[in-house]
Amino acid sequence: MGSAESTPVVPTRTVSRRERRAPREAAVVSFDEKFDALRIDHADCKSVDRIIFRSNGNSEHVDAAATQDYVSKVLKDPKNRLGLSALSANNPAAILEKPSTLIRDTQYFNVKIPHEGSPVTNQRSSGRCWIFAATNVFRVAIQQKYNIKSFELSQAYLFFWDKVEKANYFLESILDTIDEDVDSRLIGALNASPVGDGGQWDMIVNLVAKYGIVPQTLYPDSWNAQNSSVMDRTLTTKLREDGLRLRALKAKSASSAKIAEAKEEMMQDIVRILTLCLGPPPAADKKFTWEFYDANNNFKTVSLTPIEFADTTHVKRFISLVNDPRNEYSRLLTVNHLGNVWDGRPITYVNVDISVLKTACVAMLKKGLPIFFGSDVGKQSDSRAGIMDTDLVDYELGFNIKLGLTKAERLLTGESAMTHAMVLTAVHLDDNNEPVRWRVENSWSETAGTDGYFVMSDQWLDEFVYQAVVDPSVLDKSVRDVLKQEPKVLPLWDPMGALA
Repeated sequence: MGSAESTPVVPTRTVSRRERRAPREAAVVSFDEKFDALRIDHADCKSVDRIIFRSNGNSEHVDAAATQDYVSKVLKDPKNRLGLSALSANNPAAILEKPSTLIRDTQYFNVKIPHEGSPVTNQRSSGRCWIFAATNVFRVAIQQKYNIKSFELSQAYLFFWDKVEKANYFLESILDTIDEDVDSRLIGALNASPVGDGGQWDMIVNLVAKYGIVPQTLYPDSWNAQNSSVMDRTLTTKLREDGLRLRALKAKSASSAKIAEAKEEMMQDIVRILTLCLGPPPAADKKFTWEFYDANNNFKTVSLTPIEFADTTHVKRFISLVNDPRNEYSRLLTVNHLGNVWDGRPITYVNVDISVLKTACVAMLKKGLPIFFGSDVGKQSDSRAGIMDTDLVDYELGFNIKLGLTKAERLLTGESAMTHAMVLTAVHLDDNNEPVRWRVENSWSETAGTDGYFVMSDQWLDEFVYQAVVDPSVLDKSVRDVLKQEPKVLPLWDPMGALA
């Protein structure tokens, strides 16, 4: 740290349209190549009575009468009859939840950051978890700097500008992919969610670098910030229409000036919708006045621009580690056509073994730093109790089945991907300094979990955590040097392109 050698150099911008057409590493690997690279365990084959396919002599068509016989056979077992009574009338996951796991996963930790953000936040009916996770990380330093007990940054401010930038990014991507068929997989992926609520760490970096941050009191949530679906549908419909218009103009060999004029009109429509739904945001280059009481009840006033206010974040310094066992470790990854600010910082991941990611997270917490991380939150989790544990729900007991996909297999088959971003604030280490459980700050209000905080078992982290954003000072030089590589380009529809 502190030397040129130890300072990672992250790519500073996305690739221009002209440069994108240059030859580069192929983004798509065949299914067979990916599948063959995985560990696929096959249970020892046992002789199975032919029932479902009894009368056909093959296994192509279901025999309805025979299947009905099998249903009767299932219910001859008293355990299954008990299961029918319990599982058919309730949420199976709740019925099969293990009390021993709920008891074991306690909110006690021997490594904890000295200052957790307050209050617990609530993203409500929106997909802004990544913005909440990032601002929850940023506010810790701000609360310490200004000696305030309770503080939130404006999530809506970054939300507004993210929508504006994503709309422009989508339109530029349409122009960049003009040679693609309109029904190609890439165009389909672009059209699927032009301005979705989700995002990634490098998108936060782009927004904060360009627009800064402001206190929530200066730009609070509107109804549409908290309930974004109608606004999102309107924006999505408009942009899909605009994308077709741009393609039509290019097909007619319209001049650059004509295309620029059309794009200007399109973006004015988008900004108008956002202004009316979210309200006019503070200007990034004009000073705001923030008034507050500190922890000693002293009245304070701060006058800064949003860009100046963001100085405490050091946002450009941090880097994204991911654990993607489908791809080579110590490899730099990026995702084609994924971003928000055109020509901004690209989505960049350093792919590492899960042990490297966990070691970095422990080091961050020991330094008193909270950690933005991305995971598949819906797997083996109970939001009411605030527990995430691979041993939480006993599906084998309830259904007499085994679920044995590896992490790589789940990614390959679409079974798992990053769905939610949260913040790590503590870890409990055993006598060998190995992690046992982690404390997680969520953004689902204080009614979820224990006053808004969850417990995540270390085994759950192994299986369902994909990303952690860390200070490069906690990484070995060999990991930092991965940033010097030319990134492997993943297609837009790859699971690593999922937005939390």
